[in-house]
Amino acid sequence: MAEYRSRLCEHRNKALELLASKGFGQVGMRELASSLGLTPGSLYHHYPSKQHLLLDLIEEFYEELLTTLGRVEQRPRSRQDNLQRLIHAHLRLHEEMPWHFRLVERDSGCLTQDQQLRVRQLREQYERRLLQMLGRPRRLSAQALQAAGHAIATLLNNAPSWLADQALDEAERTELLENLLTGAIERMLATRPSDRPSLQVAVA
Repeated sequence: MAEYRSRLCEHRNKALELLASKGFGQVGMRELASSLGLTPGSLYHHYPSKQHLLLDLIEEFYEELLTTLGRVEQRPRSRQDNLQRLIHAHLRLHEEMPWHFRLVERDSGCLTQDQQLRVRQLREQYERRLLQMLGRPRRLSAQALQAAGHAIATLLNNAPSWLADQALDEAERTELLENLLTGAIERMLATRPSDRPSLQVAVA
């Protein structure tokens, strides 16, 4: 049984790569079954539709994000320290799960309405925990807080792709992304104008 699960997991990763690289709408159930090492009939037994497999992969993505937050939460520190650890954790996760990030960003809209509701609930749970860890600005309305959590999550999850095509070594890319994310998120979380980092322009 353990060997079977191991094989299924390996094939499942191939199905993930197939969906993420070709696009959800470009992959049929027969091709998915082949990538999973199953017959089409067996695939329908595991997943009644492509959307069910897509939802499973997206849920896996958010569960890993929440687990990542949990590891950071185990050793709470200052907001600045937490932010740096969150940035590093998200950059590392992007390297480990690149196909998940691509799939979630591009194909979540292919799910049914009920499935999209499930994904939205997971995302909102993740965004609320991000804000709790970073310290929620008190002067923002409930709607603005929700928007801030969404914006921070979007930055953390999309930033690694910003410089993917740039001729930078790994250290340079990481440092630049850290600086960009730190500046943007710290400014967003500032509660008063005096709290916000000032931009000093040198005058010749």
